[in-house]
Amino acid sequence: QVHLVESGGGLVEAGGSMRLSCGVSGGTVNINSIGWHRQAPGKERELVASIKNSGEAYYIDSVQGRFTISRDNGENTVYLQMNNMKLEDTGVYTCLLFDHFLTPFWGQGIQVTVSS
Repeated sequence: QVHLVESGGGLVEAGGSMRLSCGVSGGTVNINSIGWHRQAPGKERELVASIKNSGEAYYIDSVQGRFTISRDNGENTVYLQMNNMKLEDTGVYTCLLFDHFLTPFWGQGIQVTVSS
């Protein structure tokens, strides 16, 4: 069974930086893509960034140029580097992995709060 464990969340001031990590464990899994969703208070959950097995990355417009998703295959970990953070980046960030069968696996989520 695949397990995703997020870490690195917390409180950051606007304009600051934070890095989230998503560790993948539970055996061998052929990853199709892995990404980060976030849900802000009172809003729908949205895909923030994702990275395919090919290395191709996707970003939602609001984080383009500020966030970078990367993957360390050796450590089976995906990172989300968030720079120049804004109040609207506040939310619960959840890691989502799709295996080669496109079966989804979710992490538990981690709170990120940006303060003014």
